[in-house]
Amino acid sequence: MNWTAPEVERPEGPLPGSERETLQLFLDWQRATLLHKCAGLTGGQLAERTVPPSGLTLLGLIRHMTKVERTWFRQRFADEPVNSVFGEEDADFGQLDPARAAADYARLTQEWKLADAAAANASLDDTFVHRGETLSLRFIYLHMIEEYARHNGHADLIRERIDGVTGD
Repeated sequence: MNWTAPEVERPEGPLPGSERETLQLFLDWQRATLLHKCAGLTGGQLAERTVPPSGLTLLGLIRHMTKVERTWFRQRFADEPVNSVFGEEDADFGQLDPARAAADYARLTQEWKLADAAAANASLDDTFVHRGETLSLRFIYLHMIEEYARHNGHADLIRERIDGVTGD
């Protein structure tokens, strides 16, 4: 069976009123945009390295964002005792298996739910210490939006190289 990434609906509509709701909406839109860039591609296409010498792939971005979500929301902010999702430091980009693309995709969407749950009852002003600096949940939301936006730009270029599809 050759799995294909499904089509994705991105959240649309009026901006909510509160800062927290607005940050969540922007994060959810960026999250969905990454999957939107992958829609209709097979596991093999998602794992394709299209811009040598870079090893960047869409599947690598899916795996990387899974790691980033877990690290910031669950390990650092909520202090959950969870292991690194892929083990080795560079395994998110370096150990790609097109046959596992469906599982990696599902792992990302599951990590979103777990990350959201880790932050659900916290204030944006709640803090944690990382590398000697006190950071807030607000910082995580802003950092995650920036992280997705940057990588979605990469994803756009990779997708265009794979099959010519472009767009926001």
